[in-house]
Amino acid sequence: MPTPRGRTSASPAPVTAPVRGRDDACPGALRLHAADDGALARVRVPGGALTAAQAHLLADTADRLGDGALHLTSRGNVQLRGLAADCGAELAARLREAGLLPSTTHERVRNVVATPLSGLDARGHADVQPWVRQLDRLLCADPGATGLSGRFLFAFDDGRGDVAALGADVTVTAATPAPGADGTADGPGTAVVRVGISGAEVTIPAADAPGVALHAAQTFLTLGTGAWRVADAPHTAAAVTEALRRTRVKRPSPEPSAGPATGEGYDTGAPRVRDAAGADRAAPGAHVEGAGPAPGVVVAPGGVHASLCVTAPLGTLTSAQARLLAGLALTRGTGALRVTPWRGVVVPGLASVAAPSALAETGAGGLVTSAASPWFGLGACAGRPGCAASLSDVRADALAAAAAHDSRPPLPVYLSGCTRRCGRPKGLHVDAVATGDGRYEVSVPGTDDAGEFAAALTTAAAARTTTAGG
Repeated sequence: MPTPRGRTSASPAPVTAPVRGRDDACPGALRLHAADDGALARVRVPGGALTAAQAHLLADTADRLGDGALHLTSRGNVQLRGLAADCGAELAARLREAGLLPSTTHERVRNVVATPLSGLDARGHADVQPWVRQLDRLLCADPGATGLSGRFLFAFDDGRGDVAALGADVTVTAATPAPGADGTADGPGTAVVRVGISGAEVTIPAADAPGVALHAAQTFLTLGTGAWRVADAPHTAAAVTEALRRTRVKRPSPEPSAGPATGEGYDTGAPRVRDAAGADRAAPGAHVEGAGPAPGVVVAPGGVHASLCVTAPLGTLTSAQARLLAGLALTRGTGALRVTPWRGVVVPGLASVAAPSALAETGAGGLVTSAASPWFGLGACAGRPGCAASLSDVRADALAAAAAHDSRPPLPVYLSGCTRRCGRPKGLHVDAVATGDGRYEVSVPGTDDAGEFAAALTTAAAARTTTAGG
């Protein structure tokens, strides 16, 4: 068999996505995808927010109907793999009972990412989780929102710059603190709305963030381009932004029982439009934009409570690991979990004195608990044998490469089985793409550097291939 070796290259040329003339094929909880390892269901989890009971239900469902694991996505959603083709009715019933399927018509458009540690540390300008819940209610109550593709993405960033760097179609970033503890009260708190990756931003009252986010998506639909995402039709960003400057929107009620949209709303008049050189909107404290929370314990202001941050190796939680985290959340935390877009999980509300022992438990359970681990920042697509398009068993190569290291590489690393690069992260990372001949094309998008991990990756892959062939 050929010996794998790394080929370095400059970052690939950008590809302009076409305007689509058909519905996207994104899987959902009701629309299953036929993969080589069985059917695949994608369960949308807006803002990554799960209750302990929901996490237990997903673990039980993975054992009963699937491959026994929860596969975390780059949007903080959960996928179930290895499903039988005829399991749809039972799966839907289970998810609906757990509150994970609030709308059968809107389930694929509930794509919302949010700052995982928002409201849990002292770094953000607002707790954006209430914004997530309000937008989800508004989405599900709007019949027209079903026109959005399953790829259209909303992001709520609390000001630290983490999910704002993920390239969402509509990004709302808290810009100045609001007086209310939950970031939704009336007052001087402001947020900025960005459409696509354009530099123009519209400043709005923070309390109106959910309604304005939905209005941006509605305006995108009215342009009638047939595009799945703003990036598919870049000219739409300016049109939507201009519409936001001129349009009166409704403010959603903060209480779920009060309906999808109430109150007087506001008229933007001529709000200030800021570009990338505008006022500093970052919250206090050092942070690398686009980076998720590092594994470990994050102590809340006051020092009494803390949050546990862990990462799933290669983005896969075994059902036992999911139950472990759910148990910690239920018995020692607030009963809630947050799945992150970096394929990790946050357990909020633990007593600070008990958090280190809880972290040790998760480490003993096989989860990544230290930023120094070679598993931290290492990701891979499904690869062979689960995906017919993959040209290699990329997860086995990633396992071998991680085993050959004592510490994490200097950059995140992502292995893709083909040039589609499903699930690859945003931001600076080592991009390793299988070429089908036992080799990888290795680059760092945005630079001419192939990254130090390339040699270790290909050496480990070579050893695995030689062993398999011998």
